[in-house]
Amino acid sequence: MTHQLDALRQHSVVVADTGDLEAIKRYQPHDATTNPSLLLKAFDMPGYQALIDAELAAIRAEGGDRQAQAEHAVDRLAVAMGSEIAKLVPGRVSTEVAARLSFDTEASVRKAHELIELYERHSVSRDRVLIKLAATWEGIRAAEVLEKEGINCNLTLLFSDTQAQACFDAGVFLVSPFVGRVTDWYKQATGQDFTPDTDPGVQFVRGVCHRVNQGAYHTVVMGASFRNTGQVLALAGCPRLTISPALFEELATTPGEVKPRVLMARSGGPRPTPLTEPDFRWGHNQDAMANDKLAEGIRRFADDQERLEEQIADRLATL
Repeated sequence: MTHQLDALRQHSVVVADTGDLEAIKRYQPHDATTNPSLLLKAFDMPGYQALIDAELAAIRAEGGDRQAQAEHAVDRLAVAMGSEIAKLVPGRVSTEVAARLSFDTEASVRKAHELIELYERHSVSRDRVLIKLAATWEGIRAAEVLEKEGINCNLTLLFSDTQAQACFDAGVFLVSPFVGRVTDWYKQATGQDFTPDTDPGVQFVRGVCHRVNQGAYHTVVMGASFRNTGQVLALAGCPRLTISPALFEELATTPGEVKPRVLMARSGGPRPTPLTEPDFRWGHNQDAMANDKLAEGIRRFADDQERLEEQIADRLATL
């Protein structure tokens, strides 16, 4: 009997949207993605406690200001956890640059270099890592620099066609257009419920895939932020789909065939003129949903990073 997860793998590369090592072992995704919210959850997982204790003990031994130690510890732990995940997946691990740097290109590039250096200390090469950046103008410019250096990037919190086009212009390796958060906004704004095919988040990701096909861009599209398996299955055929453990479980235990709903056939038509900064800012500004969700997403990731730093500081104090 074929289950939906196995059938889905025939059309899309499945990616784990979690830092849970047991879930990754169970569902055997090709890649894995993390973010500050997921790291905050992972901080209390039993499978990470020995690793966390070892990293924090090393940081404490190095001395320095406690707050600076906590901030540095987030990167150290993100990479240490990512390195453990890299042992379980054949593909790549996405690791996020701090959300508070989302409007600072130079600082984002420096932080990316630090993360890559930390990974290399763990014997994880840069071709196994995606540096995750918010798809602000500054984040996209940072990705453009990093891509030219051979450091591939995952541009996240993608909510508008303007963001997607700017990422294509910059030669970004991968973009993560969000499904669920787009749908959440439209549900609240309209009071409507949607079928998978009328779902605004699904339609948005399909549109991003269409843009890639039209311009024959090399950027990989990875649908993200799913609320239910209907949204996931409606995007079968999208190159990558990053899925939470709960939805992995539902797909793995539900019998059924899966038909491709997104066809990736790059036609190589004419590409639009690359966006200037004023073009980008105006185009994104005209999309109320994208404006709201990008700003909210950055705030939420920054809040979770601060909470993680606080927990780390408390734990450092007990060592």
